[in-house]
Amino acid sequence: MSRRRRTGTVLAVAVATPLAAGVAYAARPEPNTHDTPAASVAVGTARVTKGTLTERVEVGGVLGYAGSYAVDHRGAPGVLTAAPDPGDTIGRGGILYRVADTPVRLLLGRVPAYRDFRYGMSDGPDVRQLETNLVAMGFDPYHRITVDRHFSAATATAIRRWEASWGRPSYRRTGRLTQGEVVFLPAPLRVTQPEVRVGGTVGPGTTVLTGTSTSRAVTAQLDTAQRSTVHVGDQVEVSLPDADPIRGRVTAVGGVATAPSGDQGNGPQQPENPDQATVPLTIAVRVPGGSGLDQAPVSVTVTTGTRRDVLLVPIAALLARPGGGYQVRLAGGGVVQVEPGSFDESTGQVEIVHGLADGQTVEVPAS
Repeated sequence: MSRRRRTGTVLAVAVATPLAAGVAYAARPEPNTHDTPAASVAVGTARVTKGTLTERVEVGGVLGYAGSYAVDHRGAPGVLTAAPDPGDTIGRGGILYRVADTPVRLLLGRVPAYRDFRYGMSDGPDVRQLETNLVAMGFDPYHRITVDRHFSAATATAIRRWEASWGRPSYRRTGRLTQGEVVFLPAPLRVTQPEVRVGGTVGPGTTVLTGTSTSRAVTAQLDTAQRSTVHVGDQVEVSLPDADPIRGRVTAVGGVATAPSGDQGNGPQQPENPDQATVPLTIAVRVPGGSGLDQAPVSVTVTTGTRRDVLLVPIAALLARPGGGYQVRLAGGGVVQVEPGSFDESTGQVEIVHGLADGQTVEVPAS
């Protein structure tokens, strides 16, 4: 089976509701001759046309923020003397919290700080991360740093410039950083919850803060039957509550499916229904400025493909065919077996792969 036909099959499931009108319309008995008896329901007509059909998948989602991060303390134990409030954001070089009034600062990178930074240390990916941050913050104005895995004299000089920006006097500028002075995270942090109250004691490994990135995102659960039709990079329209729709882009399609347990709390647990299994879908969006929406329910329409120059009829023209499949009733009498392709639920159209020709007229339930 071709990919196009698989897509059509998947989307046909999604449009079961629009087809209900067609199925009810098909309930009247078929004639044994070419004479068509008077219809038991009011009907109209629609022309078979050539056009463009956009394939879409619709799911519900939640608007929030991308990522989930925990900030663990790696320095000496002590009393937490300052911490941010929920909703605060900390960018590159900013202070995350203070222990015994000693600040712990944020740098960007995926490799966690696992040792002290100093001249003479062995090469490593953490050194590259540090140098990338020092250059990005402007502490290598004469471009002496070669961003690589090696801690050089230029790296130490850039750290001294960073120390000077803290207000540290020259005699205390070391050109070194201890493991507990910096935390690497993949993105700037939006604080969701301080995990330790100011005045509490923290030690190595204590989770001080939890948060997300500052990037807005929609998370949704995609039916596994539709997973093959949605891809990273697909364009998305997100309908917000009490606001105009916004555009987005699929950034991740999960590979691990989950299904509801079926345990309702009454009696023995029911077996999971594999047809209800879903995978997580992540969508990057840009929310209009000033919008404070968080954890808001949204509707997501993913554009999964476009088919041009195909035969189109209204979905409501499809009739259930005895023995399986579909047929349509031609205007003026007679029925024709048809093979549907892809469906577009949003416009109510279906592609006809076989059975009709451009310009023919079919019956549809009267609106």
